[in-house]
Amino acid sequence: MKTDVLIIGAGPAGVSAALYTRRGGLDVTIVTKGIETGGLAKTDKIENYYGFAEPIAGKELLRRGAAGAKRLGVHIVEDELLGLAFNDTFDGFKAEAREHTFSAPAVILAAGAARATLPLPGIREFEGRGVSYCAICDAFFFRGKTVAVIGSGEYALHEAQVLLPHAKKVLLLTNGEKPAVRLPETIELHTEKLAAVEGQDRVERVRLADGSELPVDGVFLAIGTAGSTELARKIGALLEGSNIKTDAKQATNVPGLFAAGDCTGGLMQVSKAVYEGSVAGLSALRYVREKQKKAQKQS
Repeated sequence: MKTDVLIIGAGPAGVSAALYTRRGGLDVTIVTKGIETGGLAKTDKIENYYGFAEPIAGKELLRRGAAGAKRLGVHIVEDELLGLAFNDTFDGFKAEAREHTFSAPAVILAAGAARATLPLPGIREFEGRGVSYCAICDAFFFRGKTVAVIGSGEYALHEAQVLLPHAKKVLLLTNGEKPAVRLPETIELHTEKLAAVEGQDRVERVRLADGSELPVDGVFLAIGTAGSTELARKIGALLEGSNIKTDAKQATNVPGLFAAGDCTGGLMQVSKAVYEGSVAGLSALRYVREKQKKAQKQS
């Protein structure tokens, strides 16, 4: 599915970005796991947002935002995004989801704040020394080795499949969860609860709750779905802690990649998300228009 601007996330930041890019005349697609998902959907009453005399529920605000975007012609696709990468010519992006593949010259990340990592002993201690959050980034370093992916859904399966051509063996550890996907025989499944990631200077094993151990050289976290921070990390965007680093125009260090909302840190409020989404949308609009002008001159 080709589009001018791909926006990941249908919250206030994503929808605001869509409104500005669409009103600028571009074809705009939002991909979201669900319109009524995320932290805002769990908010019962919002009464500090401009324009509402009475409190409004988070779900209702999300529904109204999506309806306004659809009225202007924004495409909203409900699907689970699995990965973001450059296209074959490196002049745009391709995004892989469970049921769709998207391509666009510009992408806006607006899928909320980074998820908390698994509270498992050893995870934080071995970050960068065997613990990774990005298979496509680090698979090369585990050639011929045994690696484990922690997770139970489509995102975890996607990461495991990225590792398969490189690793000697790939394990999927669900940490007590029932697998939500069907695994190929090439991936070894373990459903036991996890106790710790252990080793000396680097990861050497995963200890299970029953005391048994799984020898591994690396551990990749892929819990739940891929959020903005995970996608940014995969494509080389700079982070500040767990937040995506952007400039005043909401641009990342990757040309054509923008970010807005909770994923950039700071005040986690609807008003801030709407502002940043608007800026990101206008920046993406200018970026795409400039690329279109250059293409016309060359043709």
